[in-house]
Amino acid sequence: MIKIGNIELPDFPLLLAPMEDVSDPPFRRLCKMHGADLMYSEFISSEGLIRDAMKSRQKLDIFDYERPVGIQIFGGDEEAMALSAKIVETVEPDLVDINFGCPVKKVVCKGAGAGVLKDIDLMIRLTKAVVNSTHLPVTVKTRLGWDNNSINIMEVAERLQETGIKALTIHARTRAQMYKGEADWSYISKVKNNPNIEIPIFGNGDVNSPEKALEYKQKYDCDGIMIGRGAIGYPWIFNEVKHFFKTGENLAKPTIAERLEAVRQHAKWSAEWKGEKLGLIEMRQHYGNYFRGIPHFKEFRVKFLEVFTLAEMDEVIAETEQFYEEFSF
Repeated sequence: MIKIGNIELPDFPLLLAPMEDVSDPPFRRLCKMHGADLMYSEFISSEGLIRDAMKSRQKLDIFDYERPVGIQIFGGDEEAMALSAKIVETVEPDLVDINFGCPVKKVVCKGAGAGVLKDIDLMIRLTKAVVNSTHLPVTVKTRLGWDNNSINIMEVAERLQETGIKALTIHARTRAQMYKGEADWSYISKVKNNPNIEIPIFGNGDVNSPEKALEYKQKYDCDGIMIGRGAIGYPWIFNEVKHFFKTGENLAKPTIAERLEAVRQHAKWSAEWKGEKLGLIEMRQHYGNYFRGIPHFKEFRVKFLEVFTLAEMDEVIAETEQFYEEFSF
């Protein structure tokens, strides 16, 4: 059993990464159904929360069926981070996570996300401000360092632990790498095998198959794996990984009918959460991901993109299902 504060997780838990415009409640619900053990919200600007920005506030929505769930915040100002943690407390998540890993320019330019990797003393002050302002367990997600010349994750992990955080997730790339190149998990192993480290260490980066998950589990000694891009359009990955861990065998890939049912559920929950029109417009980014690698989906994708009601969605799903029932590949 892995513990984060009072949160009890199974041995070697699988975590859903916080992903902007992806890890919203409808998507988290699907991932929970398919085996995710702990999930995080999209990252939320501390400044946005404080000035009551609607988009930031909506990202605070969590539901009991997805627990345990953490809300992730980012920012570069100690007072704003402390106050935003207090605001997060009001919706009663299971934990608060701090983002020190987002490499996107608009975040980094504000001295937040991976921008903090240039100033470790600031990272520690920001973390202390959050830890001291909330009764919830605090966790951190970060990267190896700013670039290959400043990989400092071993020192950072020890100093973050001293602030009182309860777990650390390491994306095994530098900020300079963005999402390119290969993640170097050897640093995760070095952190985990440091005798001074007592908190759970979770690894993140490049896990997109059960085989790779098992390889990294055995090779790098981490306490669990966080899956991000590997789950986009493929929430089944969590149960596939767990099954492979237990049996050494692969589960059958989801059928066309199962993919369509996932789209139906995702769309229905998105419409319930954001309203039918907006919910279905925001679904548009997901259709292609659910059918990645499936032949002849292009013409149906166009039809999905023209859907504005759940009734229209059901019609397109039925038409798609009928086509693939008659089509052999």
